[in-house]
Amino acid sequence: MNRVFVCSCFGVTEEQVKSHADAGACTPRQIASACKAGTDCGGCVRRIQALLGRGSCPRRQLVDQGEPPLTAKVPEAA
Repeated sequence: MNRVFVCSCFGVTEEQVKSHADAGACTPRQIASACKAGTDCGGCVRRIQALLGRGSCPRRQLVDQGEPPLTAKVPEAA
């Protein structure tokens, strides 16, 4: 299995960031809340932004209605 690490400080992979995004994380801050990526040295924040893209968040309406933004189970990095 080929893992591409986005955050070396916390061992967060590209796959994990994408999983959190699919679960509703729309911003780097929401990704940070979910898995700590981007909260130490900050070197990965631009990569996280690139993975999230500039499109609208499909789950923003759910968040605005009070639904929890992150509900998916994400595999831990080994």
